Amino acid sequence: MKTLIFAELKEGKLSSTAAELFTFALSLGASEASAVVLGETVEEAAKELGRLGAKTIYTFSDPKLKFFVDEAYASLVSKVIAEAKSDLILGAATFTGKALFPRLAANLKFPLVTDVSKVESNSPPVVVRPSYGGNVYQKIKLEKTPALLTARPKSFPAARPDLSKNGEIKTGAVDWPSLNVRTSVLEKVKEEAQTLNLGDADIIVSGGRGLREPANFSLVRELAAAVGGAVGASRAVVDAGWIPYAHQVGQTGRTVNPKLYFACGISGAIQHLVGMQSAGIIVAINRDKDAPIFGAATYGIVGDLFEIIPALTKVFKEKLGR
Repeated sequence: MKTLIFAELKEGKLSSTAAELFTFALSLGASEASAVVLGETVEEAAKELGRLGAKTIYTFSDPKLKFFVDEAYASLVSKVIAEAKSDLILGAATFTGKALFPRLAANLKFPLVTDVSKVESNSPPVVVRPSYGGNVYQKIKLEKTPALLTARPKSFPAARPDLSKNGEIKTGAVDWPSLNVRTSVLEKVKEEAQTLNLGDADIIVSGGRGLREPANFSLVRELAAAVGGAVGASRAVVDAGWIPYAHQVGQTGRTVNPKLYFACGISGAIQHLVGMQSAGIIVAINRDKDAPIFGAATYGIVGDLFEIIPALTKVFKEKLGR
C-alpha cells in the first residue's frame, strides 16, 4: 500500500508531527511512503523527510507559501496526489490539517477520516477515532482507496531518522495565476501564551477547577517553573476565562505526550483524559479520592492542593536549583 504524507512546517522547520505520520503509515501497512512539503524554503525539511523514510519528496517553495493559505495549499497538494497515485494520503489533525484535508476531500471526492488515535488492523485498514467530545470511540473500516486520514498529534510515536536514507526530491513550480487564490496572509501575530510549545513539552503542569479562582493559577506556574515544564489547563478553566486557550489540554485542546504530567485539581473528565492519558508518568493531586483522574494516574495524592503544590514546588526548587 502506497502512502503520501503531508508534512507541515513550523516556523520554517519540519513539524514533529511529520515523524509521527511515518509511524502512522507503517501501522496502516504502508509498503512505500512519499511526502509533500510546502513553504518559503523547504530544502532542509525535504532532506529530513528522506531520512525519515520518504521514497519521493514533492516540494513547493515560494515566499507566498510561508503562511498556510487554504486555496493555494489545496491546489498544490491535489496536483501531487494526482501524480503520486497513493492509496492513502495522511496528515496531522492540527489547525492546518483540519482546514486542508476537508477541502481536499471535497475537491477530490475522496473519503476522509479525521482525528485517528489508533490503528486496529491494516488489512483492510481499521482505525479508531474519538467522537462526541471523547465520550465514545468510533471504529472505522476503510472499504476503498484512495482515502484521506488525519492523525491526532502525539497519538503515534515519532519515527527515528536514518542518516543513510535519501529520498528523491521533486521540485514543483508554483504558478499563482492558475491557482486562483483569493486570499493571502500578510502577517502572523503570536499571542504571548502561544510562545510555549505545549505539544513538545517533556513536563506539563496542568490546573483545573480545583484551583477555585484564576489568581491561584500562580501555584501551577510556580511548580511548572520549578520543574522546567509548560503550563496546561482543563477545558473548564479555559472556558471560564482563567487562562488562554493555548494552554488547553484535551479533546478540544492539545493532545500531549510528555514524560511527566501533573494534574492539579482536575477531576479527570474523559475529554481531558483523551488529551493526556498517553503521558509517561501522571501525577494527580485532588482532594476527592474518587475522582476519575486517579484511574489514569501513575501516582495519586489525595489532599489539599493548596498545601501539596507549594510543598512540591519547594522540594523541586531545592533539588533542581530553579
